[in-house]
Amino acid sequence: MTSTWVEPSNTATALLLLGRGSDPATERGVECPGDLPAPSDPDLVARAAAAKAALGTKVFVLGHHYQRDEVIQFADVTGDSFKLAREAAARPDAEYIVFCGVHFMAESADILTSDAQKVILPDLAAGCSMADMAVLSQVETAWDVLTELGVAADTVPVTYMNSSADIKGFVGRNGGVVCTSSNAKRALDWAYQQGSKVLFLPDQHLGRNTAVLEMGLSLDDCVLYDPHKPGGGLTPQQLRDAKMILWRGHCSVHGRFTLDSVNDVRARVPGVNVLVHPECRHEVVTAADHVGSTEYIIKTIEAAPAGSAWAVGTELNLVRRLALAHPDKQIMFLDKAVCYCSTMNRIDLPHLVWALEELVAGRVVNQITVEEDTAHHARVALDQMLALPGADTPPPTAS
Repeated sequence: MTSTWVEPSNTATALLLLGRGSDPATERGVECPGDLPAPSDPDLVARAAAAKAALGTKVFVLGHHYQRDEVIQFADVTGDSFKLAREAAARPDAEYIVFCGVHFMAESADILTSDAQKVILPDLAAGCSMADMAVLSQVETAWDVLTELGVAADTVPVTYMNSSADIKGFVGRNGGVVCTSSNAKRALDWAYQQGSKVLFLPDQHLGRNTAVLEMGLSLDDCVLYDPHKPGGGLTPQQLRDAKMILWRGHCSVHGRFTLDSVNDVRARVPGVNVLVHPECRHEVVTAADHVGSTEYIIKTIEAAPAGSAWAVGTELNLVRRLALAHPDKQIMFLDKAVCYCSTMNRIDLPHLVWALEELVAGRVVNQITVEEDTAHHARVALDQMLALPGADTPPPTAS
């Protein structure tokens, strides 16, 4: 059956993110020691395959669901960020972990793997705008504000997996927990058993959606802390009264979906099912038919009946891949315009080829390492997540 996939319209920004344009004033690429293959090199696929074969079991390639197809084809395992980090930890014989994702994901892999393993990010410019919205110094300042108000002792910090190792370390040092989009409710249930307030980092939307839609809190129970304003832009009384202190952060991809997007697709496609990620805005999530993590989105589409129509609000690479894999269903992107994760798209085939060929030559490039004390406390927060009721079996402990 022919796929019903229709490509969203391109924009100048989308073409830039795909590498079909340049913006020297804003791009923060890195200089790669040695020669980075040209994107037009017709031998890139063969070179990547040859380098991976030469490395054999010494290398383990991880591919996040939002990666380009040209990169995903070389992944040994695909998944979300935490699944991939755990997969790396479960393969202690792999000397090199090549993480096709973004920086915080590679940090998590380094935290969970052994000292003998080296985690490599093919392009160091592959960061995460959401993770970058919570800087350690800002979070420490916010904690000082809560301490001065006398409420820090009753506040439990909870950080989304999509945060830096520094933030995970902060949470671990202060008795908190890491969560994923799948177990956020379990993490918050645990947190409210430890204290009366939660400081939720760094994604305001996941925190708000979980608190209000899954735990029964009201929007009035939530306040938004802006690290760029004194006191977070909140009064002392607002901070004292709040049950959920949300950090002013968001995902640049999921945050772009609007209620208009939902209304428009319902008007265009009768009977369409709207399926979105919980990083979307509150009004989008409440208007959707189904809400869940990346893995949930994949499983929902896989289980959907033939002939059903789905508008999916998540990163475009994944939505396209789902549409092409399920031509018996009508799968479309929730927004009319192209929207890629710009930093995920930094990992392209030239960078992957370069990283693998450097390893073949005995040169370790772009290694991601987390400072020992930070890694220890981040692991404390991750272990607390794994100990939550209903949590999956924990990964092997790195030695």
